[in-house]
Formats: sequence, C-alpha cells, structure tokens
Amino acid sequence: MDFGKIALEQLTEVDFCLQPDTEFTLDVLQGRTKVANPKIYIGCAKWGRKEWVGMIYPEKTKEAKFLDEYVKHFNSIELNAVFYNMPKKEQIRTWKEKAAAVRDDFKFCPKFSRNISHIRRLKNAEEDTTRYLESIYEFGTYLGPSFLQLADNFGPNNFETLRAYLEHLPSDLQIFVEVRHPEWFGNEHVRREFFSMLKTVGRGAIITDASGRRDCVHMHLSTPEAFIRFVGNGLHPTDYKRIDDWAERISGWVNSGLESVYFFLHQHDEKDTPILGDYTVKKFNEVLGINLAAPSFIKSHNQLFT
Repeated sequence: MDFGKIALEQLTEVDFCLQPDTEFTLDVLQGRTKVANPKIYIGCAKWGRKEWVGMIYPEKTKEAKFLDEYVKHFNSIELNAVFYNMPKKEQIRTWKEKAAAVRDDFKFCPKFSRNISHIRRLKNAEEDTTRYLESIYEFGTYLGPSFLQLADNFGPNNFETLRAYLEHLPSDLQIFVEVRHPEWFGNEHVRREFFSMLKTVGRGAIITDASGRRDCVHMHLSTPEAFIRFVGNGLHPTDYKRIDDWAERISGWVNSGLESVYFFLHQHDEKDTPILGDYTVKKFNEVLGINLAAPSFIKSHNQLFT
C-alpha cells in the first residue's frame, strides 16, 4: 500500500499523535454504556504473501493453501482482492468454506469493486452493485463490513452522488466509507456535512492512518463502530508507538460504548506485517482486557532476521 508513503528519513518529522476526539464523535457515543463483549477484529490486507511461508505458514505451503493457513492466525481480512475483479459466487463460497473449516468467528471485509467506485464513480452502477452484493452475501455469517474506497480525485463536488448511492444500498449491509481528496477534510463545512451525512444514513467512516496523510486520521466516528486502516513503515520504531496510542484510544471508545473495531494492518512492503500483527494483538489484549489469539510463528522473530 503506497498511499501516504514518505521517505524513512522523514518519519521523525511527522507528528503521529492522535488528535483528541471530535465533538462529533463524542456526540455519537454520548449516552451509550460500555458493551460487555465488544467485537474486536485485527487482520491484514491480504493473505497471499510468499514471504510468510516459513514465518507463519508451514514450509512448502502452496499459494492455493495460503488462506487455509491465514485463518489460523487472524480473525479477519481486509479483502482487497475483490476490488480488482468482480467476485464470483463460487469463489466466495470457497473462501468461506476455508474459514469455516478452522473457526466460526472469522470476518471477510470485502472492498467494493473498482468498476463501481473508480470506473463508474457510483453513477449508473446498479448492475455492478447487484452483482457485487449477490456475491458477497455468499459469505453469510462470515461477512463483515464492506468498505467503499473512493478515488483520490473523488472530491466534495460528488457529495450528492455519494449520498444517493449510499441511500440506495441495503440497510442491513454494514458499510464503511473511505475518502481521500483533501477537500473532504480541509474545508470545515464540507467535513461537517460529510460526516453528518454518514451518520444520517447509518454508514461508518474509515480512519486511515498513513504517515504522509495525517488529514485522513480524522477521528470522526459516524456510528458506534470503528474501521481503521493502519499503514506502517516496515517495523520502524514509530509503528509500535502508534499501535500503543491506538490501543489506548480504542480502549476509551470501548468504555464509552463502542460496539466493534476492525483494525487492519498494512505495510508498504507486506513481508513483515505478521510481526506487527503479533504486536498489535498482544497490545490490544493488554490494554483492552481481551484475549485474542496472537499469530503463531514457526520461527521466533529473531530467527526471522538471521
């Protein structure tokens, strides 16, 4: 994931501190009580990394078996694969069966296909949307929230198009939206209108924590749920401090009534994402008082780098 990438020597110049909760978020959580068992999901953006063979996948694991192994280590996946190709029902059923063979709490969080979001830009996308929905519903109870990522040049001038599209999606479909055009965040009126619209239509707002785009760490929750896309920098020391800060912030949200968290780890080079995932799970367990299973490594972290 190259979004928000900056040179490593610039990282010490970035203010990674999370901004205080916005009044908007405080209002969304106001009057809620702590959920006894909040749903916490931590995962990666993909399962198909050959570098994970010998790390968390057994030696000689074939690519066709990567998902079979992935579900043993994480309870969710940010499913970017369906962005590039409209998912077929048969493929979805196969993925679901692989997860079901290992656990019953796994969630697939499929990205809307680019035909919908980037090519048609939400206009005249009814047929593609129907095909997308018919496919992802094959996940059944293994379906987590879908996420609609809009193009970098999809700006506030498309506000009404976005609202109309979201309003016509099934009300029982959990959806989070990611916008990237700077004007969504830089203009106070636009920002307020955008998040208020998401709240009104019952859709979530993705928070993207990338080094070079701190405006996307907007700290607005439009529903009592959080979907965070964390982009690390190859296990740089700042990655761990940022995870620590997120654990504390999410703990505060949970105490204020947050119902669920989807926290997905990205790196510009995904080869060492399981190591950051291991740290994230253990830190969230410690701070949130939960008991998620951490990834199981075939070799210790030290052995991986020798």
